[in-house]
Amino acid sequence: MERTTIAQVPARIGQQVRVQGFVHAVRDQKAVQFLVVRDRTGQVQVVVERNDENAALNALVTGLTRESAVTVVGSVSANPRVRLGGVEIHCAELIVESAAEAELPIDVSGRTETSAAKRLDWRFLDLRQPRYQLLFDVQTTAEHAMRSFWVAEGFVEIHSPKLMGSPSESGAELFSLDYFGQTAYLAQSPQFYKQMAMAAGLERVFEIGPVFRADPSQTTRHAAEFTSVDLEMAWIASHDDVMKLEERWLQYVLERVQAAHGDAIAQEYGVDVVVPTLPFPRITMAEAQALLREAGYTPPPDSRPGDLDPGGERVVYEAIRRQHDHGFVFITDYPVSVRPFYHMRHPDDPTLTRSFDLLWKGVEITTGAQREHRYEVLQAQALEKGLSLEPLRFYLDFFRYGCPPHGGLGFGLGRMLMLLLEQPSIREVTFLHRGLNRLTP
Repeated sequence: MERTTIAQVPARIGQQVRVQGFVHAVRDQKAVQFLVVRDRTGQVQVVVERNDENAALNALVTGLTRESAVTVVGSVSANPRVRLGGVEIHCAELIVESAAEAELPIDVSGRTETSAAKRLDWRFLDLRQPRYQLLFDVQTTAEHAMRSFWVAEGFVEIHSPKLMGSPSESGAELFSLDYFGQTAYLAQSPQFYKQMAMAAGLERVFEIGPVFRADPSQTTRHAAEFTSVDLEMAWIASHDDVMKLEERWLQYVLERVQAAHGDAIAQEYGVDVVVPTLPFPRITMAEAQALLREAGYTPPPDSRPGDLDPGGERVVYEAIRRQHDHGFVFITDYPVSVRPFYHMRHPDDPTLTRSFDLLWKGVEITTGAQREHRYEVLQAQALEKGLSLEPLRFYLDFFRYGCPPHGGLGFGLGRMLMLLLEQPSIREVTFLHRGLNRLTP
């Protein structure tokens, strides 16, 4: 007999089924025994009658421990009093495939509070909760929608190397390792390789993959390894073309997520998925700084002039939300001092870059820009930033033989999920978190 998922059980009334999953709960009563079995599609009640004929089966149920992996064979009947789908399975056979120890290290029912650190220690158990099953359904839908949009827009997917001979951003926050006797680095970004694809004539590329930052920050939004969503597109007129594509892309992705999971997200997380209207609000960094002054906001002493610290991002977002009733805002035209050497300068103001960040619900989820594609200008801007040209030689070579004007963005998948589901930390929406003190499991 083939396996029936629990979501399919209500359509099998009067039929014999074989379901497999974890023991969610056991109620061992005098006249009858009840099990709740859970798989990734839902939960179902299983009924075992107490009688002499079922003595061995009754003893098996009595000894069951929560979270044991079981196979149940039985007939499905309707019972409107059962909250779990209005059906139940009358058990004919029960196989304990793998018994769980009686004392679970964490509570996977969600009824009691367990520390975040301990839940991460036992992440495989933590992920058994239905809310996390939904999380990965949402992530899958979102990534599929991203790819569908890009393919329809003429993008191709690339897979760039994660081992590099030179830094992919600045020289900071690098993980280094021995690579056959020479020093290699874990990629902080696929940035250089996306631009190589532009020089190669691929015109429109995207990538979803891991990146690595040796950042000791332990904030709710940082990780040493995370999934970066990147795109690059050629023959643009300015960074505005990249922003226009991103807002259409995000609108499409959130439409798909809302359609597939909106009700479940509202039930499990208490969050309404709002599909944004177009265009997204845009303000320059100069206008954002003016908003902060008007609000009386003082950045912390260690914040970079010309940039927004997390508190400043929240203040700017709230001001724009009140003005435009919108969850997103682009901050554009960052000063040269806070942007990398390869960002293109404004032709009418060389102190500013053709760059942007996108804030959602007060948190930055995207950094993007038009890139400088002229070889001589790139060299000059790298030297101006105090960089040595020799480690950048392979990158600079991309621009020696003609390269179209281009731009792109990097987008944090974990941050998107954290904000979408309004979770307190990126750790909650990451399969396995990697941070300053977290290298296991």
